[in-house]
Amino acid sequence: MQNSNDLQYAGFWVRFGAFLIDSLLWLMISLPLLYAVYGEQYFVSEKLSQGFFDILISWVAPVVAVLWFWIAKQATPGKMALRLRIVDASSGDAATPGQYVGRYFGYLLACMPLGLGLIWCAFDSRKQGWHDKLAKTVVVRKTTPKEVVFEKTA
Repeated sequence: MQNSNDLQYAGFWVRFGAFLIDSLLWLMISLPLLYAVYGEQYFVSEKLSQGFFDILISWVAPVVAVLWFWIAKQATPGKMALRLRIVDASSGDAATPGQYVGRYFGYLLACMPLGLGLIWCAFDSRKQGWHDKLAKTVVVRKTTPKEVVFEKTA
C-alpha cells in the first residue's frame, strides 16, 4: 500500500476523462475489426447483432480487456494515462479479482437510472460511484506536491 498522504480520491471529471480515453482506444481497435469482418454493411444494418464476431468484438472482448487491465494494472489505459488506480476501499491495497468483477457488473446498476450511479461520485465524500460502493473499491490518484514560490515585493 502506498502512503495515503500521497493519494487523493479521483473525482467525476478525471474519471470521465479516463473513460473518454478508453472509449476512443476501444473504437480504434474494434471498428477496423468489425469493418474487416462485416464490411460497410455492419454500419448501416438495422440488426441488433451481426453475428458471432460482432458479439465477440463488441461485448465479450471489452469485458475481458477491462477485467484483465484492472487485475493486472489496477487501471485501464485511460486511468493509467491520468495516474488513477482502483484499490480496495478498506486497505488501499489492490482489489481482489472478485471485487473487480463485481465492480464491472455494478456498472449496469449504476447506469440504469439515467447514469445516476456514475454521477454519484461527483457528490460522494470518497468519490465512489454505486459500482465502487458495491465492490468496496475507490479510485485514487497520486498527488504531486507543488513548490510554493512567493514573489518579493520591493
